[in-house]
Amino acid sequence: MTTLILASKSGSRRAMLEAAGVAFEAIAADVDERQLESEMAGAEPAEIAQALAAAKAVAVSEKDPHRLVLGSDSLVEVDGQRFDKPKDRDQAVEHLRLFSGKTMRLHSAAALAVDGRITWIDHGLATLKVRDLSEQFIASYLDAEWPEVSACVGVFRIEARGVQLFDRIIGDQFTVLGMPLLSVLGALRERGVLAA
Repeated sequence: MTTLILASKSGSRRAMLEAAGVAFEAIAADVDERQLESEMAGAEPAEIAQALAAAKAVAVSEKDPHRLVLGSDSLVEVDGQRFDKPKDRDQAVEHLRLFSGKTMRLHSAAALAVDGRITWIDHGLATLKVRDLSEQFIASYLDAEWPEVSACVGVFRIEARGVQLFDRIIGDQFTVLGMPLLSVLGALRERGVLAA
C-alpha cells in the first residue's frame, strides 16, 4: 500500500505520527464541521467526534482513491456542553472562565477510509480536571499562547503552557493531544502499513 494520507492540518497529529515513525502525507480535509455538528444535535459527544473523523477521512479518500486515509477529530465537553475552537481571543477568555474549576471531557476519534468508505473507526476519552483559574492567569496565559491555541478545542496545547490549566488528567497523552494513537497504530499494523 502507498503512503498513508493524514486528512488534517493539525500540527500535533502530524507530530504524533512522525514521532511514531509513520510515513504519511498531510492533506487538509474540506469538511464543514459546524454543519455536521448541527445535523447531529442531541448525539453523544463520542459519536460526533467519530462522525467528524470519518467525514474528514472520506472527503480526502474520495479525491484520492485506493489510498488509505486517516481522519481525526477532537471534541471538548464541560457540564454537558460541547465547545469548539474559540473564534477569537474574547471567546477564548469566556471558555477558560467557564472551564475554571470544572472537569473537561476530551473525546478524540480516528477513522480510516479507502475508496471513499470507512474501513475502521475508534475513539478515546480523557478526563481533565481544570484548576481554579484567576483572571490574571487567564490574561497572562493567552498573552503567551494566543493565537496558537485558537486552533485548539479546549483552548490549550498540553505540550506547551496548556498543562498549567490542569490539576489532574486521566487518560493517555495521545488522546489529549488529539488522536487515539495506540489504536491507530494497531489498525495500521493490521493493514500492513506498519510492521507487525
